[in-house]
Amino acid sequence: MYVKPKKKLGQHFLVDLKIAQRIADSINLPVEEGKKNVCVEIGPGTGVLTQFLMDNKDLDLSVIEIDEESVEYLMVNYPSLYQEQRIIGGDFLQLDMKKYFPNGFPIICGNFPYNISSQIFFKVLDHKDEVKQVVCMIQREVAQRIANHEGTKEYGILSVFLQAYYDIEYLFTVDENVFNPPPKVKSAVIRLTRNNVTNLGCDESLFRRIVKESFNLRRKMIRNSLAKYLKGRPEEERFLMMRPEQLSVQDFIELTNILSAQ
Repeated sequence: MYVKPKKKLGQHFLVDLKIAQRIADSINLPVEEGKKNVCVEIGPGTGVLTQFLMDNKDLDLSVIEIDEESVEYLMVNYPSLYQEQRIIGGDFLQLDMKKYFPNGFPIICGNFPYNISSQIFFKVLDHKDEVKQVVCMIQREVAQRIANHEGTKEYGILSVFLQAYYDIEYLFTVDENVFNPPPKVKSAVIRLTRNNVTNLGCDESLFRRIVKESFNLRRKMIRNSLAKYLKGRPEEERFLMMRPEQLSVQDFIELTNILSAQ
């Protein structure tokens, strides 16, 4: 059975087995003795990565696939997953993950569709108490945006939000020719591992608003992008003359507390 990659779903099927093996081997979350870590693969397509995840005896694997043709392919070629009802047909962004994984899903893995990769990460943040590690292949530009720190042009909203709760490693770059069809950009594999932060130490709702509004005007100084929050603040406040990409996660937390105290 042949599965045709669908442009509308952003499908670029990985065909290089060595890259697939490297991605699977990049999962390094500790496992409790006598147990397995639940692992959710997003967008398995034709199962090139799936087969190596299944080989990992520390993983309890389930896959989520929106493409009905791919779901049919997986059912035929991975009968054990099908028989154990571990092939979930649906949109990861819309699924109630607690319904399918009531005991949590500590690992997320996959070759994420480029067109929804940022949305996937925002859903990961919604489940940060369950998701302990993410190993994924995404567009290189997005990987750099997530992994880079303050002072770089790639640093942005997603960088701050994810780095607040995860330690992020840029693992390796992947060329275009290992996909069918080849994308027009390079890809990269990154690993996110949950840090020990359970509370940012600030109003987290205000923190999210401040980060978003700061980067909505990323070329402006903070005193301009956050003018509505700064009434009555002294001009010598050190953040006011900075641009958002100059502020670290901790700086944004401190800024949130300053503005929250008004």
